[in-house]
Amino acid sequence: MLLKDICQILDAKVITGEGSEAVESIDIHMACGCDLMSDVLAFVKDQAMLLTGLMNQQVIRTAEMMDIIAVCFVRGKLPADEVVELAKERGITLIATKHPLYSACGMLYDKGLRGREHD
Repeated sequence: MLLKDICQILDAKVITGEGSEAVESIDIHMACGCDLMSDVLAFVKDQAMLLTGLMNQQVIRTAEMMDIIAVCFVRGKLPADEVVELAKERGITLIATKHPLYSACGMLYDKGLRGREHD
């Protein structure tokens, strides 16, 4: 699913990458809704998007380690400038939605974006 479609489904605002053609063409293969970064480390595969309510730099560092290409902040939260700058440096696109984590994940699942299946 393209990130531009995800933004439309979630009525999300693009925080980084705005005005870039890259946002239009980023292809997300799976999503993970999580606030425990240790769970993200055990879960995520390539071309993934993380949905989270956490707002610290550890989110970006975890995303970088796991090759997560986009992070969606939920519940209307907006990250601090230092988090945004770190994401820009690492090439990670940030978006934000007003929807709660559970609802946002359900909306994306309903439109066909899946997470990792159980092993």
